[in-house]
This record gives sequence, structure tokens and C-alpha cells, in this order.
Amino acid sequence: MIELNNMAFYAYHGVLPQERTVGGHFTISLRLSADIREACRTDDLTDTIDYAAVCAIVKSEMEQPSNLIEHVAARIGHSLLDAFPTLNSVEVRLCKLHPPVPGMEIAEACYTDTFVRPTSPPPFSLDPLMGIY
Repeated sequence: MIELNNMAFYAYHGVLPQERTVGGHFTISLRLSADIREACRTDDLTDTIDYAAVCAIVKSEMEQPSNLIEHVAARIGHSLLDAFPTLNSVEVRLCKLHPPVPGMEIAEACYTDTFVRPTSPPPFSLDPLMGIY
């Protein structure tokens, strides 16, 4: 498991006009699940997940304004799975710091979800309970 914690961004996500104009502070933490045993043996960057490439993808997704942090987190999760075939799953935790809620002081509003690489069913099955694929 590779973890990248509390990456900081200034971005323009939110449903209020001021959030889209003025922007706000966000943090992102990732847990990347992949079989990286070969990298432990070889000490070769090509056998693991390149943090710099991960950060570039996250930065690109954060630069695209969205209404909801849930939507941004999903884009990040799916983009990382698309970019890194060795990833099995990605947990994304995206936090909006000091979200504008009238009459309330909130340190952060966070959304966390895990995105898992889909697996294909077997091409053919004779199991009568499973049907024929």
C-alpha cells in the first residue's frame, strides 16, 4: 500500500458562486493498492507507482472546477486507475477546508471513497447457477 497524505491545493470547487470565483483550500490523501513486490526487489521506479505521475494527475483533476467534491474525488480515482494498470484500488479522501456554511465554523468537509478496478467475468461458465457467459 502506497499512501500520499495531505496534498494541498487551491481550487474552485463548490456550488456557491463565491467558491467558483474566489476558490478555496483543499487537501487530498490517497491510498494506492498495487502489487509492488518487484520494486522491493529491483529498486526500480518502473516497478512501482511513480508518485510524481500520480500528483500530476491529481493536480490536473483539481484544476477542473466542479460543484461537488464527490465528483472531483471520483474523477481522480478513475483517472488513476486508467493511468496505472497495476493499481488494484485507490482510496481518495478529498477535504474542503473551512467550507462556507452560514452561521457555522467547520474545519473541513471531507468525502472518502474507494475505487476498485473492475474485474471481468470468466468468458464461459458451465455452472447452472451462474448461467452462461
